[in-house]
Amino acid sequence: MIESFAVVLGVALLAGAVVLIKHRFWPPGPDEEPREDVAEYISMMVGVLYALVLGLALVSVWDTNSGAEDHAATEASAAHQIHLLAAGLPSGQDARMRGEIETYIRHVTETEWPAMAEGTPLGPTGWRLLNDVRATGQVPADATPAQQATGQETLAQLSVLDEARRGREADATERLSPVIWFGLIVGGGLTIAFMFMFGVQRSFTHLVMVMGLSALITFTVLLIYQLDSPFQGLFAVDTTPFTRYF
Repeated sequence: MIESFAVVLGVALLAGAVVLIKHRFWPPGPDEEPREDVAEYISMMVGVLYALVLGLALVSVWDTNSGAEDHAATEASAAHQIHLLAAGLPSGQDARMRGEIETYIRHVTETEWPAMAEGTPLGPTGWRLLNDVRATGQVPADATPAQQATGQETLAQLSVLDEARRGREADATERLSPVIWFGLIVGGGLTIAFMFMFGVQRSFTHLVMVMGLSALITFTVLLIYQLDSPFQGLFAVDTTPFTRYF
């Protein structure tokens, strides 16, 4: 958090220093127009197009982050339901089911979450543990109707958990396109650069405009950067949905 605000402040101060240097060594002439029609039109188009790129990037990373939260919550809820349904399985099978789903949860929270935060592959262990849970959920042929119904519901919850896990894995590897990042950086530079091309007579007004715009653009780009990694950074999805139940 402190680093992000330091970057925003640093960019704003740098832009302000450039404004002061410009007015000190290249002040606008007495006959210079504050704006020219062509320059004003081009500046407006650059600003509009850059706003579209910012909006596209922000919506994209926000959807990914929200999807990661939903997938984690769904996966934890399905695991909790399986843990509760184990009580309705045949004797011996119930304790084995609870132990295996707890082992899976420990693997997710203690091994997979740090790996997702570092951007490393998760490996096949999680799926192998889920296969063990699925095998334990198969009730024998001589089970009572209630136990068979519990087994079917357990397998249904396993399907929900399986789908949520696939979504979580996809969220951990999904990143904003490099093309959009190129547009964010170049567009931001162009938008700020256009602020130096007009003959603003009052240096204080020019200073406030450039510093404010630079700080706002830097803040928005940093926000997109933080949201682009759902499992790391300021807005990281944590293991709370799992630790709430287990």
